Amino acid sequence: MPMEDLPDIATLSLAEIATLIEQRRLPPVEQWNPTHCGDSEMRIARDGTWFHQGSPIGRQAMVRLFSTILRREADGRYVLVTPVEKLDIAVEDAPFVAVEMKAEGEGSAARLAFRLNTGDLVTAGPDHPLRFAEGEDGPRPYLHVRGGLEALVARAVYYDLAERALADDAARPGVWSDGAFFPLEPAPSEPTA
Repeated sequence: MPMEDLPDIATLSLAEIATLIEQRRLPPVEQWNPTHCGDSEMRIARDGTWFHQGSPIGRQAMVRLFSTILRREADGRYVLVTPVEKLDIAVEDAPFVAVEMKAEGEGSAARLAFRLNTGDLVTAGPDHPLRFAEGEDGPRPYLHVRGGLEALVARAVYYDLAERALADDAARPGVWSDGAFFPLEPAPSEPTA
């Protein structure tokens, strides 16, 4: 089955992106509960590269296919799941990387859409929040994709987010998308009595 070409979000409006997102049908992995079968011998590196038995998977169509059957378990483990099989997969950081962003609007009317390294499109908002964590190498932004799966926002895309946040001159830097505000930093701690 041929995989469709990856969309170029620079040429699409956010309305067109929303339509593409709605049309995407993913397998119902949350409904599948087969017996655990072992280890897939697969790993997703921090940069989003997928490996099998230590070698990178060179066919992007295979990576995209595997990404559709990826699930995060309640205990935090990642698995590849089908109706008859469940295999562990190692994930170094987040299973996806947000590699491109398209923004429309300003302030609370803004909408931010992201293209992931797998070709998936996600619009940040109440159902797909952005969060910012502190890492050894500085702030690390993440975008919720689905079912506990996140995308690490690539450094270049993070710089675009930071530029938007700082251009707003708000008391607390952050970005708006789809009616939700996402602060770049955690809220200051409330003093305890």
